[in-house]
Amino acid sequence: MWEAIFNRLPGWVEPVADYIIHVGLRNTLIISAVSVVLALVVGVLLGTLLTIKFLPLQAAIRLYIEVWRGLPIIVTIFLLYFALPTFSDEVRIPALNLDPLRATILGLALWGSAQIAEATRGAVQSIPKEQHEASAALGFGWVGRHVNVILPQALRRLIPPLVGLSVGVIQNSTLGSIIGVPEVLEAAQRSTNRLAVPTVDPATLTIEGGDSHALEIYLFVFAIFFVISFPLTRLAAYLERRLVQ
Repeated sequence: MWEAIFNRLPGWVEPVADYIIHVGLRNTLIISAVSVVLALVVGVLLGTLLTIKFLPLQAAIRLYIEVWRGLPIIVTIFLLYFALPTFSDEVRIPALNLDPLRATILGLALWGSAQIAEATRGAVQSIPKEQHEASAALGFGWVGRHVNVILPQALRRLIPPLVGLSVGVIQNSTLGSIIGVPEVLEAAQRSTNRLAVPTVDPATLTIEGGDSHALEIYLFVFAIFFVISFPLTRLAAYLERRLVQ
């Protein structure tokens, strides 16, 4: 089926679509999935700890949230990719030398965890105080109370913002193209640059190519992000109506 479709299209379409899908889209999905998982784990932990009435702990977590939520994501990625290796050379910790893919993932995870931490704090504090008192009366300590009673209810309310965060992470994954991550946008840019270079047919000695086909390629990129993002935004709205009381 796909071969029949591609046979009716210009010759440049199949290699470009193949590269954008199998390289660009694959990296975009890897970046998004890993970033969201890291953001969820760190954000839920920090947001829950933020509800503890211990001023030094609250101040440290609040600083974390305000820094990573307030910085533009591209600045965070630049700090991780360009500045952190300089620091790693001074302290001689090679693990701090991040490649473009890991720098993008970590930058998005820091931003996302700050968003999730604030949402978790609100979700945990929205659980009625009677729930805390009832679980304490059953003999649960602070950890058992939150793991078995409070967090399951709070996480239900976190699902809509988590879906919304996933959309934001997918869209912001394009920032990785600035440091050379071959995600969807970078793959499209490389394809247009390659097609824009004229080539000589050795059989006929005629010049071919020279057209970047930028309009068609970037419309394809638009379609990819729309197909991914639109259902997720609708799902987030639906879940917010059904799950958040």
